[in-house]
Amino acid sequence: MGSNSSRISDLPKNEYLKKLSGTESVSENDPFWNQLLSFSFPAPTSSTELKLLEEATVSVCRSLVENNPRTGNLGALIKVFLSRTKELKLSAECQNHIFIWQTHNALFIICCLLKVFICEMSEEELQLHFTYEEKSGSYSCDSEDLLEELVCCLMQLITDIPLLDITYEISVEAISTMVVFLSCQLFHKEVLRQSISHKYLMRGRCLPYTSKLVKTLLYNFIRQEKPPPPGTHVFSQQSEGGGLLYGLASGVATGLWSVFTLGSVGSKAAATPALASPLANQSLLLLLVLANLTDAADAPNPYRQAIMSFKNTQDNSPFPSSIPHAFQINFNSLYTALCEQQTSDQATLLLYTLLHQNSNIRTYMLARTDMESLVLPILEILYHVEERNSHHVYMALIILLILTEDDGFNRSIHEVILKNITWYSERVLTEISLGSLLILVVIRTIQYNMTRTRDKYLHTNCLAALANMSAQFRSLHQYAAQRIISYTCRHLRRYVNVLDKLYFPHSHCSTLQHCFSSLSDNGEELLSLTCSHILRSYASSLFSLLSKKHNKVLEQATQSLRGSLSSNDVPLPDYAQDLNVIEEVIRMMLEIINSCLTNSLHHNPNLVYALLYKRDLFEQFQTHPSFQDIMQNIDLVINFFNSRLLQAGAELSVERVLEIIKQGVVALPKDRLKKFPELKFKYVEEEQPEEFFIPYVWSLVYNSAVGLYWNAQDIQLFTMDSD
Repeated sequence: MGSNSSRISDLPKNEYLKKLSGTESVSENDPFWNQLLSFSFPAPTSSTELKLLEEATVSVCRSLVENNPRTGNLGALIKVFLSRTKELKLSAECQNHIFIWQTHNALFIICCLLKVFICEMSEEELQLHFTYEEKSGSYSCDSEDLLEELVCCLMQLITDIPLLDITYEISVEAISTMVVFLSCQLFHKEVLRQSISHKYLMRGRCLPYTSKLVKTLLYNFIRQEKPPPPGTHVFSQQSEGGGLLYGLASGVATGLWSVFTLGSVGSKAAATPALASPLANQSLLLLLVLANLTDAADAPNPYRQAIMSFKNTQDNSPFPSSIPHAFQINFNSLYTALCEQQTSDQATLLLYTLLHQNSNIRTYMLARTDMESLVLPILEILYHVEERNSHHVYMALIILLILTEDDGFNRSIHEVILKNITWYSERVLTEISLGSLLILVVIRTIQYNMTRTRDKYLHTNCLAALANMSAQFRSLHQYAAQRIISYTCRHLRRYVNVLDKLYFPHSHCSTLQHCFSSLSDNGEELLSLTCSHILRSYASSLFSLLSKKHNKVLEQATQSLRGSLSSNDVPLPDYAQDLNVIEEVIRMMLEIINSCLTNSLHHNPNLVYALLYKRDLFEQFQTHPSFQDIMQNIDLVINFFNSRLLQAGAELSVERVLEIIKQGVVALPKDRLKKFPELKFKYVEEEQPEEFFIPYVWSLVYNSAVGLYWNAQDIQLFTMDSD
């Protein structure tokens, strides 16, 4: 960086960088490389620092792009790095700090250059830069493919070099360079189905490293190794705000790089919070990128195969010969790491990937007796839905849906009793089962979605998870039972209101409007009186109309409303668009209630109590054409227990009512309850899931990778304002 260089802006004038990118060829045996690689400075981590570095070196990189076809200096640099990595393991064992330091610097420069090359040229041009033939001074298809050699070398470095204080940084840099190698996807709008990634990673010399690489990346995530403290750095820092560049003790280089500092701009800029383990974070991101590569035309993704098939170290059964890239890993350690790291999108995505794709992991997790360690962090993600991006919430919800496919899980969560859930602020929960808490959080998520994001997939999957659990509801907390019923009632009331506006958009029924505007989500006091005297006959007449030609009337009403409004350029109101969604939610909630009543009525007196408290509203929907069948059992239960309460007299306490319910459960004729098919929903990925997951994974890399920066204007795969 020049004998007098002390600012990042001086980098383009640095004599060593100018020689590297200039018109003169430099042999791989030239002493120049020792001089070039003998620098030390604090590795840039924040996006501000990385942006400054990239902007300062862009002219150097472009000069190299122009001259490398004639000089082959990029290939010479890579050959220097490759030759050094052959001795890297021995250097680590011998604590050869200087050798490891220079090798790291070579890789750092390669990574920076490779990032620019991938961004600025096609894959065909990129490969040509790595196939320069020195003897003929031209490119040759028959020459050794340095890019494939580099990728194989990086995989060996990641998997074989022991993780020590002096090798920590080069391990992180090797993983970062692999991510950069795969980053060509960022600069394409369409998902790549054929690329250099497929060429090198799914066949040829790199393929044998598949299982070892996946296993190493998983263990890096599990161990969460922190970077070595500053005192154990290869060379100690000698000044604040910048790093001092050092001469080699052997005297190989004399006119070396001088002080290089990122200056006060980088140090004062708002930096991202420091990660506890950059190695674990970078490893996880690379693993997710590899797992979500599309299959090659003639071969499935081997990294996904490895993730789908690995087993527990305690599993002694042989791997079937048909399973390639198999390996074993400690499931207990993996489970612990997954439970502890769920605050990040990428850890939640890994958990989803393993649960969905690896049956060994899924079986192990469902057999755990401390399932709350995993479920509570997931519930907390959903509870703080306002603070999370939609993809993170969606992944957390799908994880719950996958778990609720198992009846054993649905039973066991009601046996786990939790105390003092501090992050749940709606109500003080001194003691509640994990199952009841799950119900509360999922209903809250549905409610948030229906009022804010209006994502149909989100509420459908929420309801599916509740439906899967419903037959195994046990000893529901009174607040959970209340929320099931009150949430259903909220949509019943909303449904009648929407119908009123659809059929009589200009009637201005003041009594009805006043009723709905006076009722909050939990406002139940006005409801009895209003339902009994006004809405009952009104709703009955509406439902009678619906029973004759339900779909046709709704369609005509909606079209009529849309036509009258479009003439004045006023958009169709939300309530008209949402009618079918509301009906779907009501239907599903009624089926969930019915499933609980028919399968576990004797375990849930609190649900019966809450149902009786709102019986007036449910009674209105007995004649609704969409709900008549499912309302039969609910109506039977309401009438049966209501008659027993009437026999017991007036002014009954809550305790007395619950006692009557518990006694009545035994006398209820179960054979009179209509049998319905079991409510069971199974998560199935959409067709072409890569269209969702690949942009999502790369957005995580863009936002979370340590030491990597891309200009937002160059990104084509996703938009910056997306989640």
